Amino acid sequence: MPALLEVRDLWKSFGGVRAVRDCTFDVEAGSITGLIGPNGAGKSTAIDLISGFLEPDAGVIRFAGLDVGGWPAYRVARQGLVRTFQASRVWAGLTVMENMLLAAPAAGRETVWRAVWTAAQLREAEDADRIQARAILGDFGLLSLKDDPAGNLSGGQKRLLEIARIFQARPRMVLMDEPLTGVNPVLGVRIGDGIKSLVAAGMTVLMVEHNLPFVERVCGTVVVMALGRPIAHGPLDALRSDPAVVDAYLGQVVASV
Repeated sequence: MPALLEVRDLWKSFGGVRAVRDCTFDVEAGSITGLIGPNGAGKSTAIDLISGFLEPDAGVIRFAGLDVGGWPAYRVARQGLVRTFQASRVWAGLTVMENMLLAAPAAGRETVWRAVWTAAQLREAEDADRIQARAILGDFGLLSLKDDPAGNLSGGQKRLLEIARIFQARPRMVLMDEPLTGVNPVLGVRIGDGIKSLVAAGMTVLMVEHNLPFVERVCGTVVVMALGRPIAHGPLDALRSDPAVVDAYLGQVVASV
């Protein structure tokens, strides 16, 4: 079976700096794959390229059999490939529930004339969205906060809300850029459980993260990047003895502890 996401010979430069070069890796459907490496390795740039927030200089990005390289982010998202960011992004002035409802698929509700001519069906769909949102918020321990402004949540709670919104949207694949940024260890465990729940619900995850114990606990496979390109892939436990990985990254992590 082909991989859900295929990245081939991806290149991106900013001026004279090659942020991503000769980048090739796959992500299998139904997996949680970690993307790790030192600062400046090109991990976040690769996520930006795959999600359509940057246009590659060269290379192929194939998602579910479609060549999506160079597509704008909204068009990539409509194919079922969405992302989160290093800084949590919520609609701060809206309530937690309103954030959830805005994540629901349009499903024919995106045009005015359909709303006018199918008002009863529209209300039924919105009621179903609200019921689903309440159930998801309950699973993530956020139901009691459903009427609070999302901007009042802690950093970890905003991360949980982001994952809850992903459940509401039901994409095929999620790109996560450092989901533990600004999160305390207790909520970090819940975020890890939430990411595993995404896969249990049929989604696929590619995750950039520097917290290696978290990566080892959550990710079945990791791709190690250095100087803009992947240098190894496999289970993190097996890569600990890879000299290239130790030299490029793991040695730095151990030295900093």
